[in-house]
Amino acid sequence: MRREEAFVIQEACMSRKAWDLDFIAEPEEVAALRRTVRLHLDVWGLHDLTDAAQLCVSELVSNIITHVGVGTPATLAVSMNGVHLRIEVHDPDKRALPTLLDANVHSESGRGMALVDAVAVRWGVQLCFDRKVTWCELATGLTSPNGHVGRPEVLRAEALLDFYAAVKSPFRPDSGRLGRAVAEESVVTAITDFLHWLRVHGCDVDEVLDRAQARYDAELGSIEGGLGSQIER
Repeated sequence: MRREEAFVIQEACMSRKAWDLDFIAEPEEVAALRRTVRLHLDVWGLHDLTDAAQLCVSELVSNIITHVGVGTPATLAVSMNGVHLRIEVHDPDKRALPTLLDANVHSESGRGMALVDAVAVRWGVQLCFDRKVTWCELATGLTSPNGHVGRPEVLRAEALLDFYAAVKSPFRPDSGRLGRAVAEESVVTAITDFLHWLRVHGCDVDEVLDRAQARYDAELGSIEGGLGSQIER
């Protein structure tokens, strides 16, 4: 793989397809919706947004339960709007509009949209022919809709991927205990960076580690088998 090809793969690394889920607005549904959002954000590599996104879902759905009514048919829709995560809740009542109230910490109600306003970069209400859409958008830190958060450890991992793609000869650490210790620490850092890279790309880290261990064991067994054959000869 050429460096240019590796760069293209890294830039267009994550497909975040919009999704929606119909539900009945009941208190028991909130926890299930929160879990669903968390699972999708894990796949999308947006782990850092989980708490804020779950809070917004809880408050938007609770707003329907409180002001429209328990048992209201509704829809949760999550998508990317550019580099922002967009969360929408659809319900059929166009009269009960969410309002940002100046609620203090002692208020028993009215804090829902204040919490959404605190974590979202923007929010609003859209009235359609047959429904109301209450939405909010969260900042992701992405530079492109299909990209990933550019943390230092992830950028280092990508530099290593470019290196592996461009250079086939192995790195040889300096001889001696100190050289080996330094090289070993560098390997630990590289592995850690790759684990961060896998996480932000929505990969199953444990599954990849299991595959790597299995491949290592198989290759080690092949090497040892080859050495054994040479010794017998």
